[in-house]
Amino acid sequence: MARVCQVTGKKPITGNKVSHSNIKTKRRFLPNLQTKRFFLAEEDKWITLKLSSEAIRTINKKGLYTVVKELRAAGTHI
Repeated sequence: MARVCQVTGKKPITGNKVSHSNIKTKRRFLPNLQTKRFFLAEEDKWITLKLSSEAIRTINKKGLYTVVKELRAAGTHI
């Protein structure tokens, strides 16, 4: 499974690792992803989402059902 947040779409980006002597080598910056289970009360079932920490805060703010409706409108299977 890819390292992509299902809500925000965050994914790894590339950059440089810079040593003390200023030598630059390629590296990847990975998003802070968590696999989290939520109980969707409106449908009486558990769903598992792969989320960034920012997306977990978004769910706390907007509500789980609102976020799931937006994902389904965008065509994501949940």
